[in-house]
Amino acid sequence: MEGLRCRLRFYVNAHNMFAIMPERNVLSGESSFGRVWVRFMTSSKRVQDRSREKRVQELEIATEKWKIASKVIFLMEVLKGERDMIITVRSLEQYRRQINLPKPHKISDFIRKSPKLFELYKDQRGVLWCGLTEEGEDLLDEHDKLLEENGDKAAEHVTRCLMMSVDKKLPLDKIVHFRRDFGLPLDFRINWVNKFPQHFKVVKLGDEEYLELVSWNPAWAITELEKKTLGLTEENDHKPGMLSLAFPMKFPPSYKKMYRYRGKIEHFQKRSYLSPYADARGLEAGSKEFDKRAIAVMHELLSFTLEKRLVTDHLTHFRREFVMPQKLMRIFLKHCGIFYVSERGKRFSVFLTEGYEGPELIDKCPLILWKEKLLKFTGYRGRKRDIPTYSDTLDMQERELLESGSEDENLSVEFEKDDVGTDDDEMDIDEVNDAYEEHNKV
Repeated sequence: MEGLRCRLRFYVNAHNMFAIMPERNVLSGESSFGRVWVRFMTSSKRVQDRSREKRVQELEIATEKWKIASKVIFLMEVLKGERDMIITVRSLEQYRRQINLPKPHKISDFIRKSPKLFELYKDQRGVLWCGLTEEGEDLLDEHDKLLEENGDKAAEHVTRCLMMSVDKKLPLDKIVHFRRDFGLPLDFRINWVNKFPQHFKVVKLGDEEYLELVSWNPAWAITELEKKTLGLTEENDHKPGMLSLAFPMKFPPSYKKMYRYRGKIEHFQKRSYLSPYADARGLEAGSKEFDKRAIAVMHELLSFTLEKRLVTDHLTHFRREFVMPQKLMRIFLKHCGIFYVSERGKRFSVFLTEGYEGPELIDKCPLILWKEKLLKFTGYRGRKRDIPTYSDTLDMQERELLESGSEDENLSVEFEKDDVGTDDDEMDIDEVNDAYEEHNKV
């Protein structure tokens, strides 16, 4: 080991662990390194351990409910993209990651848990196929109509995202992350983006396509918080600037430290910040003004969503465009009265706490009412059980959908199909790899 000598000395303080690497030779070239400080990021399990006192049972129930709905909707969208809206069960194996269905659970068992939505058939060769029931097709048609009716509101929210962005344009591949959250249709990238030329247009820069703002709408530069707190309506001469509005807060019942930090919370609430729609290029990263504006941006984005909830790694894709800090998880956990982080499953979800009363959304748009209607056709069991801890690797309600005692019945099918295509419109989102250190003070 003469060519490469590496001795590690570990130092541990109250919050961080670092590794010190002495000088070393690399291959045949003499290239010396000084001390290299390597910070080991906190694992997601460690973040869970640190935030136990901030858990909200009701929002965990909401997380579970929306997860089940997303799985079923994804499967329905896959079928919609197929010819005759049928597909072999074997072909659905490629969507295990999107459905988040771990092995050894069978996709056929997952489908059988919703017999009012999906049908299984066997053709003459014994190949198992999946299709939609009449009720499932009717629900899908109803969903398409609601998406069409929601088009103007979705266009407003996408336009306002462009108005908040530093360059007034966003990559189309990134906007796709928000497709379901904003109520955008499957043909978002192909057709929908061209239906509102008065708001935005598609431009190509290099090999990447962007959605670019066409015209600034002063009436849409009013934040949702300004509308609720000040009662502002659409004003054609509104100019975004400094704000000093307090954010609505709902602390977890078990979180007792809020009383200790009441003074600091009040100081934070009174601090002025720059509107999400104002130019933020001059803000210094890491400053209090920078962080509070980032909170305002995230508050605005979550206000746009149907469920008042987003997957945290969806937001990390927009850090540069919306001028937000690198450590978004730290911001969410630190300001637990404004946001709530659900740590169930492979990805973290962040809620806007003011949007919920218990496990229920306060304001339910038609698309949310449709989702709740959809859940009545699935194997989801609602609130029959409590979720005791965060440490469950497979959530209770999800397990009920995955497990099935049904046998492989003799099924028949009235059609045959030679070629089965795929339509994977959704992007693969990187899983949350890092969870950031939680501060003990607000």
